[in-house]
Amino acid sequence: MNVQGKVHKYGDHIDTDVIIPARYLNTQVHKELAAHCMEDIDKEFVSKVREGDIMAAGVNFGCGSSREHAPIAIKASGISCVIAATFARIFYRNAINIGLAILECPAASAGIEDGDEVAVDFDTGVITNKTKGETYQAEPFPPFIKDMIAKGGLMASLKAGKADA
Repeated sequence: MNVQGKVHKYGDHIDTDVIIPARYLNTQVHKELAAHCMEDIDKEFVSKVREGDIMAAGVNFGCGSSREHAPIAIKASGISCVIAATFARIFYRNAINIGLAILECPAASAGIEDGDEVAVDFDTGVITNKTKGETYQAEPFPPFIKDMIAKGGLMASLKAGKADA
């Protein structure tokens, strides 16, 4: 699985209340959540993000509450992958659970800038900044996690497994 897109870059300690403000948590509708993704720090995000784009950030991305709304809002907005120096552990697990691809790579986090065109090869973990002609190495996902993400997350993967049986 490979993705390529324009980067939307954010800083360190982006918490779940910034990703999707608490005032919008009264809905479970994914597109409704996406309509408010990142609005408290980037009012233009929802109008400039395109399907397949990539989000990059610094350290401790997704800190704060344990709600799944944050990775759902990011994925539903069209983001295909989030690259960060580090992720809050609960966000990391929630992202995998809902099928949002995420990669920890401090070098990519430092080198990638807002607006860069970036490609990600999930099989190898290679992140290529096409704008700058630089490559970075992230740890690739093990096959079972790649499969889970490809199927749309944990629940979809479990349902698909039952259908295969």
